[in-house]
Amino acid sequence: MMVTASILAAVTIAIGAFGAHGLKQLVSSESLTTFETGVRYQMYHVLALLVIGLGGMIPQAAKKWVFRFFVFGILFFSGSIYLLALQEQLPFSVSFLGPITPIGGLLFILGWLRLGYGLLTFKRG
Repeated sequence: MMVTASILAAVTIAIGAFGAHGLKQLVSSESLTTFETGVRYQMYHVLALLVIGLGGMIPQAAKKWVFRFFVFGILFFSGSIYLLALQEQLPFSVSFLGPITPIGGLLFILGWLRLGYGLLTFKRG
């Protein structure tokens, strides 16, 4: 979990830098704002994965499920937002991704709920 989160953090910084410096002249300000939303949510969940990975009182089963929910949430939510924000520049249509974004958001929500459930049912021993 920690290795994946570290790699995702580096990727998030690179994507954010690309958005901040490389997209200003290529996409509309609305698309740039959309892109930045994807970066922000990706970083929030990467940082959460790092904290969860360090959390000793979080049950392993909860960690595994939260990891899955957050990684797939990043792929679906942030990934679809990146492509949708770049659709003006892409040689193919990505409009089919519109419904994927809320699925990613739902995965984030499920991850947070699974973390809460894991903490609530944790038996100290």
